[in-house]
Amino acid sequence: MAGGESSKELVEELKGTLEKARELVRELEAKLARAGVAVTSAGEGDLAQRLARTEADVKELATQLAASERQISRLMNLYVATYQLHATLTPEEVLQTIAEIAVNLLGADAFALILRRDGGTGFEVALAQGLASGPYAVFSGPEYQGGDPAVDATLADGMLRLAPIPNSPAVAVVPLKVQGEIVGVLVVLKLLPHKPALRPEDRELLDLLSAHAASALFAARIFASKDRRLRTLESLIKLARGE
Repeated sequence: MAGGESSKELVEELKGTLEKARELVRELEAKLARAGVAVTSAGEGDLAQRLARTEADVKELATQLAASERQISRLMNLYVATYQLHATLTPEEVLQTIAEIAVNLLGADAFALILRRDGGTGFEVALAQGLASGPYAVFSGPEYQGGDPAVDATLADGMLRLAPIPNSPAVAVVPLKVQGEIVGVLVVLKLLPHKPALRPEDRELLDLLSAHAASALFAARIFASKDRRLRTLESLIKLARGE
């Protein structure tokens, strides 16, 4: 990111300037010593204090810049996730986008997306990844018939649940809602090795998924359904015309 690179360059430049200042002080002291001019301890102490304050200022600036970079990165991730979810009206592409967000932004290694079937009867495992090993058998079939306490509870009350969760291997259970109705859950079961736990800033991404993933899927399904009907109608008209 351009902003992050320029911030790091600024900090490195300030550190380099400090090192040059120290070198100039050492050279000045050496020249004065060779000239037989004594450098008073008071002068040395004052200069040392100034350098120490400058060093402290540089460290504080570096900390602030790092915090700003994290904030910018977090906001960019939220923007990218929102844009990607609503950038297509193809259900398969929306599902793929949810998978990419789970892996690339949340750091999920194993997860399952469970959705209510059309008509409101039962739940299907619409998407699953990384379930070849581990205590995930309940999510490995084409249907979810219940059995995980955290998932069952979230499907009932629509509450986000984060590990540790009693009697469940889930790291997070994210409710998916459309106009207040719970239509499914995203179950994060295992994180990638480089990410031992979900961070506080991940909560915003989970909330975004809860609000936007379901609406993006809902819109894509409606569009796909109307598109199929339109194509069927066009075929019937062509048949009636003898085309």
